[in-house]
Amino acid sequence: MAYIVIAVCFGLAGGIVGKIKGSPFWLWFLISAIVPVIGLVTAIVYRSERNEPRRRCPRCGRVTKAYDALCTRCGTELEYPDVLIAPESMQPPPAARA
Repeated sequence: MAYIVIAVCFGLAGGIVGKIKGSPFWLWFLISAIVPVIGLVTAIVYRSERNEPRRRCPRCGRVTKAYDALCTRCGTELEYPDVLIAPESMQPPPAARA
C-alpha cells in the first residue's frame, strides 16, 4: 500500500513537470509512477519543447521545430533555414497579443 502512495505521488510530480515542459501529462505520469525516482529525474532533465527555435515549411506554411527534418503535415524534406522564428517561450501570451 505504501508503494502505491509513493508511486502515485511521483507519478503526479513527473506528470506536472512533463506538462510544464510541453509533453503529455499521462506519459510522464506513467513513467514516473512505474519507476518512481528515475522517472521523475528523467522528466526534470528532459528538454523543454517550448524553448526550441521554429521555422515555417516553404510548401504548406506549417510552423515546425527547427530540428525537424520533415514537415509533419505535407512530408516535405526541410533544409535548415536561414531565418528562424522565435521559440514559443518567447511569444507573448494570447491575451496580450489582442
